[in-house]
Amino acid sequence: MGIVITVASGKGGVGKSTAVGNISVGLANRGKKVIAIDFDIGLRNLDMILGLENRIVYDVIDVMEGRCNLNQALINDKRAKSLYFLPASQNKDKNILDKDKVKTLIEELKQNFDFIIIDSPAGIESGFEHAIFWADRALIVVTPEVSSVRDADRVIGIIDAKSDKAKNGEEVKKHLIINRIKPDLIKKGDMMSSDDVLTILGIPLIGLIPEDEQIVSATNSGEPVIYNKKTKSAKEYERISDRILGKDVPFVVENDSFFSRLFK
Repeated sequence: MGIVITVASGKGGVGKSTAVGNISVGLANRGKKVIAIDFDIGLRNLDMILGLENRIVYDVIDVMEGRCNLNQALINDKRAKSLYFLPASQNKDKNILDKDKVKTLIEELKQNFDFIIIDSPAGIESGFEHAIFWADRALIVVTPEVSSVRDADRVIGIIDAKSDKAKNGEEVKKHLIINRIKPDLIKKGDMMSSDDVLTILGIPLIGLIPEDEQIVSATNSGEPVIYNKKTKSAKEYERISDRILGKDVPFVVENDSFFSRLFK
């Protein structure tokens, strides 16, 4: 039975979809059968991060509305052969998602995949609630900024109150990814330290991603940065993938300029 991991953020533009793309590749490259689903109806961009935008014929709404079957809509990744992608609709109303239809879809996917990675819409509207409702685990992506952390705190509260597990007296396992860390700004006191973020949000850490201009280049080229083994962000996405699989991976200090000032 597959594991559903919803990747969420309160604030848009914090690198949530980038995290979904890279973690999905990382898990697939570790021999897991993975499907990445874009639930950001009307605002999809996971297809571009994975370099699959030109292969889209059907989308997740077409599947749930019965206009095609699941296999017709699935797109097999070009490089990670055990990774599949189910795109969001670009043109339909984001409120079109239906809880029962989402449940039917998720239950079918859990029979066929090791991991179902859901790219949740930013914010806390109905699409977000559908994305988190069936989650077994959640990864919360934040940047070390007050507005991002504040919104993430609200997301954590909603997951704890409105997920299916919460309604059954269980807990969705939540972990934190802190993205776009700039050690120089932390040193100057112009950016929150990771220790500050962890204290406020109170959930375990699973990843620390540095600010990395290679991520922009990777998105523009349609190739997840995890394939660029020399970059710091790629190495950390590899570590996150290992941690998801239960491996005890230390938060490695890459060099003196990175991570040295993350924790005050």
